This record gives sequence, structure tokens and C-alpha cells, in this order.
Amino acid sequence: MAPPDNDVLWARSLHCALGGTEALTGVSLGVREGEILALAGPRGSGKTTLMRCLSGQLVAQQGEVWFNSSPVHTLSPAQRERLRRDRFGWIGPEPGLVPELTGWENAALPLLLRGVSHRAAKTAALEWLDRLDIGTSALKRPHALTQSQRQRIAIARALVTTPSVLFADEPTAALHQADGAQVLRTLTAAARSHGITVLLATHDGDVAALADRTVALLDGRRVGTVPPASGAEGVAACSLSV
Repeated sequence: MAPPDNDVLWARSLHCALGGTEALTGVSLGVREGEILALAGPRGSGKTTLMRCLSGQLVAQQGEVWFNSSPVHTLSPAQRERLRRDRFGWIGPEPGLVPELTGWENAALPLLLRGVSHRAAKTAALEWLDRLDIGTSALKRPHALTQSQRQRIAIARALVTTPSVLFADEPTAALHQADGAQVLRTLTAAARSHGITVLLATHDGDVAALADRTVALLDGRRVGTVPPASGAEGVAACSLSV
């Protein structure tokens, strides 16, 4: 079965076992181009596992994943790594900045690793830092920044390549509510202005409300509603590429 033409990401019947436990059980999903889709559910529901399968970090034991009508699940590890580098962006709960680099250098890192000139990479990084209201911290190193500022730089780093799809895995989990809400508003506005498709994993209903559509997960299955958050999100590799 071919995926729909208007779905930038499409998955069918994903089954993924982690440590002997079924993390995904027959999950199917379609994501339209330019859509902001929330993956909602308590910790341990399979949100992170699903995003890692969709982004090519994991290969499910069963099922298919397609990006722009091309199969991801049949790619080699090197091909999946190239796809993630060239077409996808990823934001996790923690910024993961390089402590020796300044704000703009951290944001520009994906471009510099691609071989983009120093001047062009710096210009693009500074533009994104300004869009995310963190331009004044471009010359500061991570130790001199607040957690909210560091996370904004991580978001700029994920967006600086203008990815086709941005995967945001609980991107404001470590922030206070007010800071998190502001960061998310900035992220979603930036994504919409550049036509970037966003998958946003969250256990917070207020965060999910920022999305165009919500898909709820519970115990590795798609469900209609989810209970209040509890437990811990299980994250491991089915077949983890380097």
C-alpha cells in the first residue's frame, strides 16, 4: 500500500519491542506536510519510540515508515543517518549544547558540519537566534545562560538547516511553565512561518493544544483519550543506528 501523496510521514502497523516489552503495538500514523502534530500520552506510552521509528533512529521489527513517499524502513544505517542529517531536526528534553562553544556556534554547528562557510553559517544561526528571542546571548557560552535560554539555542540548532520535519520530544520538560509556554509559542510560530512539519511529543494537554491535531498513545497503542501522566517514558533502541 502506497502512502497518501499529501503525507510527508506515513507509518503502518509498527511493532517495536524494547527489552522484551512491546513498546509499539500496531501503530499507524500519517502526518501532513506543514502540520504540527502532537503525540500525547503519559510517560511510557511509546511517544519517544514512535518518533525514533519515524525519524529513522530505530527500525521496528514489523511495519513500514515512509518519508515523502520513499521507504525509510528499508534504508541502510548510513542512509538513515544521512536522511536525519539532511532532512530532519531533533529537539530533546535537554539542550545538549557543547560547553566550549558560544550560543551562535552551537546553533550553527549542523551547518558547519555540512561544510557551510563560517560566514554563512554564522549569519543563518544569528537569524534563527533573533527569531527565537535569544539573539542577545549569541556570544555567551552555555554556563552563562539560563535553562530556558539554552533550550532556545537548541531549538535554533534544530531549525537552522530548515528541516522538512522537526521532531520535538518533550522540548520544554525541564522548563518552568511560563518559560516553557513562551518557548513553545516561539517554536511553533517559527515552524509555521517556514512550512516545517512538527511532531511534538508531550504528556501536557496545554502543550498538545498548540498543535493542529493530536494523536493519543497509551501502552504503545493509539487510543481515543489518555489518562493523567504517570510513570517514566521508556526509551531504548529496537535497532539503533549510529
